[in-house]
Amino acid sequence: MDEGEPGLVVTVLPGAGYTAEGPLLARPAVALRGAGWTVRTVVWDGVCREPDVARSVYDGVVRAGVDAAPGAVHLVLAKSLGTLALPVALELGLAGAWLTPLLTAGQAPEVRVAAAGLGESGVPALLVGGTGDGLWDSALAASSGARVVEAAGADHAMEVPGDPGRTGEILADVTAAVVDLARVIDRR
Repeated sequence: MDEGEPGLVVTVLPGAGYTAEGPLLARPAVALRGAGWTVRTVVWDGVCREPDVARSVYDGVVRAGVDAAPGAVHLVLAKSLGTLALPVALELGLAGAWLTPLLTAGQAPEVRVAAAGLGESGVPALLVGGTGDGLWDSALAASSGARVVEAAGADHAMEVPGDPGRTGEILADVTAAVVDLARVIDRR
């Protein structure tokens, strides 16, 4: 855990093969750390590809974070498998930046249901995905009520194959959107 202000806590939840050191999670986390946020990061010992295991771990991590800092402003920053925490974050009223969420994954119908209810919940949220990602559902994202960053042609890593310049632009856009979400929920 990187200690920042105790009243501002971001919990970073990586994907199955995408660690918190990957740029899509690392750059926003660095920006938030620079803005004073305490950064809590899940690190898997190996690669977790089991949705039931990840669901249980992420649920526990999110709940423990709230219990450890009950008066804090909390933000969940999750990529792919980490978006299995979307239902618990919604239940707890936590804002979230959901990067490449599992919107079409058959093993995660609860993520789809939770994403569809973001607007009704009033919980600030960001959904990020690419049109080249088979787990992304543009229509669901657009109707969710969340802020959406969608990148044409981007894959599940939010990269545009063969176009590193565009990939860099997407990374900058995602980082800016996460920082903007953090500003919206920061009650200082």
